[in-house]
Amino acid sequence: MSDDETVLNVRPRGPYLVPGEVPVRRASIVKSEHEESLTYLSKPVMDTGDGMTALCRCGHSDNKPFCDGSHNNEEWEDAETASGTYGERSSELGGTGISIRDDRSICVHAGFCGTKATNLWNLVEETGDTTARLQAMNMIDACPSGALTYTLDGEAEANEQCLPTQVQIVDDGPLYLQGGITVESAEGERYEVRNRVTLCRCGASENKPFCDGKHSDAGFADS
Repeated sequence: MSDDETVLNVRPRGPYLVPGEVPVRRASIVKSEHEESLTYLSKPVMDTGDGMTALCRCGHSDNKPFCDGSHNNEEWEDAETASGTYGERSSELGGTGISIRDDRSICVHAGFCGTKATNLWNLVEETGDTTARLQAMNMIDACPSGALTYTLDGEAEANEQCLPTQVQIVDDGPLYLQGGITVESAEGERYEVRNRVTLCRCGASENKPFCDGKHSDAGFADS
């Protein structure tokens, strides 16, 4: 591991610890008049000081997104159950000019993969047309969890945008980690480093520490 690696720590039955040099900001999903997800509206960087920032992961803090110690007093399941790599978990969807993969276990249901007119799964069959291919690529690039990826024909690795190293706190949703932040488990094990990662902060995910979209069912709200 390099000395300048950015590491987010999952504390045993406690919060996430984010290094002080990592920008933390709130973000909300901008919706169309048809409730289609269009983009993220990012807020200014929060003043978190120079030390570690403790972010709530139990869902009970009265000072969200920050930890207030509620994890010590509330009932919640903290066990980390995520396993495997993206390559092992994801399935091949196909595509022309690109190869699209999907990992349902880390989908956060952000909604960028569909519009009123179509969705990514329909577009896979239409990627022989460059307009459809571009739309599919844009949808995949907007997927915060990295559940969706594409590899260009002739390339060995999935294509990823150059994202800044930062943590975005999605209103009523997960932590959105960008730029290849390493996530270290409560047991000291390091998960696969990826450009886009979403972490549970409602306490309800069955794939901790990663978000699996359960925040909506749990009625999680902090906006």
